[in-house]
Amino acid sequence: MTAGAATATLLALTLAACGGGDDDAAAAAPSGEVGSTDLAAAGCPDTVVVQTDWNPESEHGGLYESLGDDYVVDAGSKTVSGTLIDGEGDSTGVKLEIRAGGPAIGFQTVTAQMYSDDAITLGYIATDEAIQLSATQPTTAVLAPLEISPTMIMWDPETYPDVTGIEDLGQTDATVRYFEGSAYMAYLTGSGILSPDQVDGSYDGTPAGFVADAGKSAQQGFASAEPYIYENEVDAWGKGVEYELVYDAGFQPYQSSISVRSDEVEGLSGCLTELVPLMQQADVDYLEDPARVNEIILELVEEYDTGWVYSQGVADFSVQQQAELGLVGNGSDDTHGNFDTARVQTLIDQTTPIFTEQGTPPLEGITPDDLVTNEYIDDAIGVQ
Repeated sequence: MTAGAATATLLALTLAACGGGDDDAAAAAPSGEVGSTDLAAAGCPDTVVVQTDWNPESEHGGLYESLGDDYVVDAGSKTVSGTLIDGEGDSTGVKLEIRAGGPAIGFQTVTAQMYSDDAITLGYIATDEAIQLSATQPTTAVLAPLEISPTMIMWDPETYPDVTGIEDLGQTDATVRYFEGSAYMAYLTGSGILSPDQVDGSYDGTPAGFVADAGKSAQQGFASAEPYIYENEVDAWGKGVEYELVYDAGFQPYQSSISVRSDEVEGLSGCLTELVPLMQQADVDYLEDPARVNEIILELVEEYDTGWVYSQGVADFSVQQQAELGLVGNGSDDTHGNFDTARVQTLIDQTTPIFTEQGTPPLEGITPDDLVTNEYIDDAIGVQ
């Protein structure tokens, strides 16, 4: 071995020891004694692989709460893996691998990823996506980390002082920018809340258009991010915005629901019985004390280097909004993470004509039971 090769090897080992990403380290067994939850004995795979729907962010905090401190980052594949821990910080006997979504997977749907890679155990899938793909790539949601979707429409209160919600925007001449193909916009225009003539599907996730229009246009965003970003981090704007959640305008999917392929539910049943309550509790624990996990999230954003910027301020604001707006919370009962099947049926009724017109009709005769299950939920776990 040459001196240069020896130095490179030593450097690689050092980086792996510091969580820098190494194939051998990533393949290592979970560390620590198994605590009260033994996921290996419950039939979980050696590594529970979760495909997320975006870059690491605080909306995924509950998932990262279950990642042990022995985690290893693979910046190339935009993944992080480590021991899957319980609420006491003890090993569950298996590993957790979390994969970034969005740019990391070429902006493909999580559903498509799950059907192209059998290694994926769970994925973040919104209910409207599950409905749209139910005939060809069916998935079943087992946990709703977000009770309320943070998707919103925002506007400048100085330009539109009389606007108090999305419906009011429909009475103005404001252009409303959004991501093309979003089902919620077809609902807003189809129900007459917004005019088809005023919506613009060219939003690219940057503030450029909103700033250039000097407040004359409105724009989609996340209530857990953009209000802080535009006031504190967009120098060309630097002031507050007003917004309304699309949820409050009547379109209410379960955003980023933890889901499995429908043909794998039975085989994973034993695993899900133990894993889902652990994930419920992790959501609650993160909301109560997010500091450790937010450090991990910020580290991953820097390591992955996808061009996406995420600051400590945004991370902290997100947690605050998750609590204050009930984005992470309980349903009509005292349980976190379960599904209201009447709400799911309403979404089926709202979106079936939309998706049929778009050429992706849902499964014929689809019902909420085809899309969600509360079988694995622990009714005693809730956000206080």
